[in-house]
Amino acid sequence: MTTANNHRVALTEKIAYATPAFALAVIGIPVYVFIPKFYTDVVGINITILGYLMLSVRIFDAVTDPAIGYISDQTQTRFGRRRPYIALGSILVAIAMFLLFNPPAASASFETVWFGVSIYMLFLFWTAVVVPFESLGPEITFDYNERTSLFGLRDGFLIAGTLAAASSPAAVEWLFHLTPDAAGERAKFFWIAVIYAPLLIGTCWWCALTIRERQSAAALQRLGLWRGLRQVARNRPFVILLIAYTVSAIGNNLPATLILYYVEYVLQSQLAEVFLMLYFVTGIIFLPAWIFISRRTGKKAAWLASMAINTGAFVGVFFLGPGDVVIYGILVFLSGIGFGATLAIPSAIQADVIDYDELLTGERREGQYIGLWSISKKFAAAVGIGAGLSILGMAGYTPNTEQSAAVQMTLRVLYALVPSLCNILGIAIALAYPISSRIHNDIRKAIAQRQAGLPVTDPLKPTQTLI
Repeated sequence: MTTANNHRVALTEKIAYATPAFALAVIGIPVYVFIPKFYTDVVGINITILGYLMLSVRIFDAVTDPAIGYISDQTQTRFGRRRPYIALGSILVAIAMFLLFNPPAASASFETVWFGVSIYMLFLFWTAVVVPFESLGPEITFDYNERTSLFGLRDGFLIAGTLAAASSPAAVEWLFHLTPDAAGERAKFFWIAVIYAPLLIGTCWWCALTIRERQSAAALQRLGLWRGLRQVARNRPFVILLIAYTVSAIGNNLPATLILYYVEYVLQSQLAEVFLMLYFVTGIIFLPAWIFISRRTGKKAAWLASMAINTGAFVGVFFLGPGDVVIYGILVFLSGIGFGATLAIPSAIQADVIDYDELLTGERREGQYIGLWSISKKFAAAVGIGAGLSILGMAGYTPNTEQSAAVQMTLRVLYALVPSLCNILGIAIALAYPISSRIHNDIRKAIAQRQAGLPVTDPLKPTQTLI
């Protein structure tokens, strides 16, 4: 690939690329928020064991994510490197999701095994789709600002899909007139799986059939998996980005995991799903503004500002108590203003650091970078759900009853204070990120010169010549 890929992307192509994110969002809120409570309160799995299972599957991802990324980079087919995984893997994801959402009525030990097997299957197949899908994005265009637009649309679909997934339990309950008992809860997740399985397969196949990969076989990586990972560690902009994003994402995943518990047991309200919708709708509405701001100020400044707004509003949630639903709603809205940008802008930044890797190595290794990025996202979610639920269990959480003062304080700390501290630390780390629009343009020029056989200097290390 050359700088000829430095172009505007047609809207139809952007939409075809972005739509799988809408359907794949069903592996977000339902799996991290609704499924744990369904399995603990309805199916009957011990909350601490469930937390450990969710944490262990993320450790499993630490192996599968870079492995799938490397395999995807190395794949050579007439359909491309990424599209076969997106199309065929979507079928397996749909099957695993259906199994997870529909456990048979059995003993607690059997249900625990069922949950463990199905959650491992789901995340393995999800990795086989998402890593190639996200690796496809940086190949579509090399333009600094066009990438922000492309990933903004993709992550906008992700937020919209998350909103749809978050509201799907209530919508299904209303549509099918389900009762709020164990049978109704099981029927609810059955219909969610029935609705989402064909949607997931259809959007992934549309993407695979529409997008044309531009990567040539000659650019396949030759470094090997372990040597390639060592080379990634030398990519300082990526290391800064990855650490800052991971620390911040750990904080952001704790509220996602604990919102149902916090709203019910601290605020003593049944409006958790309403607040989730408010948060995601706010994120979608303000995302175009963040894309505009990013074009004017640069990606780094926009990302830092979005994290600061997201954090500043959320600190106040710690001080709320029973009945403070109006104040909580205001804080959720203010925090949601920065939400969309905290997803979309780091994705666009990531594409730029992959270009820097191409300058250093002469290879395109999107899969390996996306694999590591995927580990970061899943690790952050694992800490959120694994540590959050485990600590809650150790504090004395008992399902479907009034919680003790110790449990309520634990919820306040985990839900509000820890996320805010994580975001502050993420901001401090992100301040060191060095690639601006000008430097990225210099990187693309240097890549073209190096491909022509000319010696070039590293834009981040002007005294260092790359031969």
